[in-house]
Amino acid sequence: MKILNLGCGTKTSDNPDVTNIDWSIYLRLKRNRLLRTIVPLLVNGERLERFKSLPDNIMVRNLAKGLPFNSNSIDAVYHSHFLAHLDKDIARILLLEIRRVLKPGGIHRLVVPDLEKTCRGYISHIAISDNDSTEASNHDSYIAEIIELAVRREAYGTSQQKPFRRFIENVFLGDARRRGETLQWMYDRISLSALLIGLGYKNPQLRSYNTSLIPNWNHYGLDLDKRGNEYKPESLYIEAQK
Repeated sequence: MKILNLGCGTKTSDNPDVTNIDWSIYLRLKRNRLLRTIVPLLVNGERLERFKSLPDNIMVRNLAKGLPFNSNSIDAVYHSHFLAHLDKDIARILLLEIRRVLKPGGIHRLVVPDLEKTCRGYISHIAISDNDSTEASNHDSYIAEIIELAVRREAYGTSQQKPFRRFIENVFLGDARRRGETLQWMYDRISLSALLIGLGYKNPQLRSYNTSLIPNWNHYGLDLDKRGNEYKPESLYIEAQK
């Protein structure tokens, strides 16, 4: 089984079936023996632990340059909360590139923030807030779920750091958009299925975090947290085939 985990950041699998691919600063530092020694100066706490846990089966690659694999050579391609961070035209190019490298019948598993679920939560909270002033004070958080990631200027992790470290990270790593943290588009089950069909994929089907056509999917742990629970709640899971 040959599986690509695209745009993985620090959410990787050490299973030899998986190739973790990203252009993130963490993976670039991990692949460079000299630079990895300065990581403790740039990150700390949980982020440093995630960096230390990165496996060796990683490929540093700017996915805008395509996938360095032969056509019809990959069994499955997976990416989670990555597509929504791409401009729509770039997303289409990537989806076509993924289709190229998949074997006939190969599986493309996509996980994105679910616009439908987010909007349903927002609408439901309006009804609650109309009758509960306490809930009304929390309503801004439901608006933030829809637009905050699209307008964020500073990367969230950096914003939580002490002033000096915060300054250093902003200078060397850039703002949220430069790091690919901001959303460029959002999808629901209808729009994403239609997009896949329009690009030549077959049989787009809704899945859950722990169901897949990919054999032994849960064994890879990519949609699970350390406790075996859903890693990204409120996600939309869709699989399609070449």
